[in-house]
Amino acid sequence: MIPIVPTSPGTGRKRPTIRDVAREAGVSYATVSRVLNGREWVSPEAVRSVRDAIARTGYTANQHARSLATGRSGSIAFLLTEPQHLLFSDPNFSVLLRGVAQSLSDRELTLILMIAATPDERGRAVSYLSGGHVDGVLLVSPHAGDPLLRQLVQAEVPIVACGRVLGFEQVISSVAADDRSGGRSAVEHLIAAGCRRIATITGPQDTSGGVDRLQGYTDALLAHGLEIEPARIAHGDWSRESGAAAMRALLSQAPDLDAVFVASDAMAAATLPVLREAGRDVPGDVRIVGFDDSGLAATLDPPLTTVHHPLERIAEEMVRLLTDVVAGRTPLSITVPTTLVLRSSSPA
Repeated sequence: MIPIVPTSPGTGRKRPTIRDVAREAGVSYATVSRVLNGREWVSPEAVRSVRDAIARTGYTANQHARSLATGRSGSIAFLLTEPQHLLFSDPNFSVLLRGVAQSLSDRELTLILMIAATPDERGRAVSYLSGGHVDGVLLVSPHAGDPLLRQLVQAEVPIVACGRVLGFEQVISSVAADDRSGGRSAVEHLIAAGCRRIATITGPQDTSGGVDRLQGYTDALLAHGLEIEPARIAHGDWSRESGAAAMRALLSQAPDLDAVFVASDAMAAATLPVLREAGRDVPGDVRIVGFDDSGLAATLDPPLTTVHHPLERIAEEMVRLLTDVVAGRTPLSITVPTTLVLRSSSPA
């Protein structure tokens, strides 16, 4: 019997195998396999050698064969539970998506982008994700009370969320910025600058980021003996439109405010023209501090003091953690530190 030898498409030449890569890299077959599957216990030197050998040999993985052998699809879903336009208008989501795409590419995993903002979209998402088409889900911007969460958990779909999933903290792994500490550092800075009538524009209160950044605000006020005035708290939904509306509400109900901590840069950007129209100078009359340190912050007039949200690090950790969950490891949560970045909207 003559063996059938796979060939590279269009060349008639033998397709390089893992054993060819191992020979070229000077490592074992098992080491190449571990590198290709993103597993641990491989030294950085071995990883570099294998990747260099892959480039030299032109090796490409046979994903169909791998799926049959492992029972896995080699695909990961990036599931955004916000309206589609926010993927493009909110810089945080695009930064997170870019980081996830790179991290998955490094592991030779395929990214599937899904939007689930409406009931119909949620139904289709649950049907697809529970059908074995993906190995796991990277859940972005989950909202407490969303039936999608319970349906995915009941379907035993491996999940890692960006931010804690309120009500599911014990069963859904997550990677989050230290939102509470970040909010507190922002308000501590404003207090140190002499501000005493500090308002806030929160994020949605059914998300961990919205809840924890507000808690950081109240922590700082209480620690310095300052009262928490309901009139100085307005709520937003991360969008610019909500930031502008909240700023107008604050000027109406708390006109003596001298600073505002805003739970996102996008909402903070919308406060500046509202304050300008009201004849308030930033930072002379009102200091503004945002949260995210997105690319938008440095381009504003004045440039925005903000809390750095380490989204690139969060994207990497989400992918790493999801591969652990898919491999059967116990779900856990990771918190990534934040830092305050000072600019002209509230200088030192």
